[in-house]
Amino acid sequence: MGFKCGIVGLPNVGKSTLFNALTNSSKAQAENFPFCTIEPNLGIVPVHDERLDKLTIISNSKKKIYTTISFVDIAGLVEGASKGEGLGNKFLSHIREVDAIIHMIRCFDSDDIQNVNDSVDPIRDLEIIQTEMKLADIESIQKRLEKKNKKNISAEQIQILETTLDYINNDKNIDEIYNLYEKKEIEISGLLSLKPNLYVCNVEENSIKDGNNYTRKFIEKYGNKNTIIISAEIENQLNSLNDKEKINYMKMLNIKEAGIKMLTKKGYTLLNLETFFTSGPEESRAWTINKNCLAPKAAGKIHTDFEKGFIKAETISYKEFVENKGWLNSKINGKMRLEGKDYVVKDGDVLNFRFNT
Repeated sequence: MGFKCGIVGLPNVGKSTLFNALTNSSKAQAENFPFCTIEPNLGIVPVHDERLDKLTIISNSKKKIYTTISFVDIAGLVEGASKGEGLGNKFLSHIREVDAIIHMIRCFDSDDIQNVNDSVDPIRDLEIIQTEMKLADIESIQKRLEKKNKKNISAEQIQILETTLDYINNDKNIDEIYNLYEKKEIEISGLLSLKPNLYVCNVEENSIKDGNNYTRKFIEKYGNKNTIIISAEIENQLNSLNDKEKINYMKMLNIKEAGIKMLTKKGYTLLNLETFFTSGPEESRAWTINKNCLAPKAAGKIHTDFEKGFIKAETISYKEFVENKGWLNSKINGKMRLEGKDYVVKDGDVLNFRFNT
């Protein structure tokens, strides 16, 4: 089980092209007119991990199962979306359930692709989207805090709603709310303004390596940490090539990593996620967990019975599993540890859970 990202932005900034590239499909329409995407497209993408490839070979597994990322392609939003402009609230509602929001931002000039504004300005475009999300949250919060609805909400949720409303109305740094409340409670609120954000600057081919004036101004304001520079069109083209052609084309364009890899890395960092593995003759599999996850909780990712009846976790680091060529030699050489309920699972751990049902 992976995480779910919603791709948002103004019309015709490359959202559906990126979605097609990420999911290696032509499921999303990519027409040159606003609102061509009416219903959100959902794509589930395997997260390729070389470690899992190696574990599968070592264990001679019949099956190899990657963890996944789900991408939701949301139709183009415009100014006034929170009040129903364009196709408005219908689309905003689709992103309340995602773990993170990918803001697709136009950072290229083109006479061929229609732009809803007279000029290209990535900072202004992002602010339009963020404003619409805040306005949608204000409306949602006010409804939930009405007397008739308030009685069905926990005290902590009421505090989060009231605090968020105050921060939005007074233009405070909304990121500070994560220092005030538990992450789980913030996620339960479903507020768009509190979702973690990734920024994808969509550029033309010549700007992939070093960016351009648009990306430089954007990064100057929002930083590199959660910002990725890609060309959605080039990413889409790469998907039509075989592996050898893809490698050669990427070298020619000075592309070191495909967009899906960059998004995965940034997404895992943003959401504090990591991976553990199970590996045996039947299957080798990757599992996504939160950092600092305790062993019983990790076991619960496989099955709830594993968590309820947890006894111990047979644990080998990925490096030692590979060096010892699997479970048997790892045990013989004393590299397997038995960990209890207080063990914090580490990225790359290969685990086998002992449990009672």
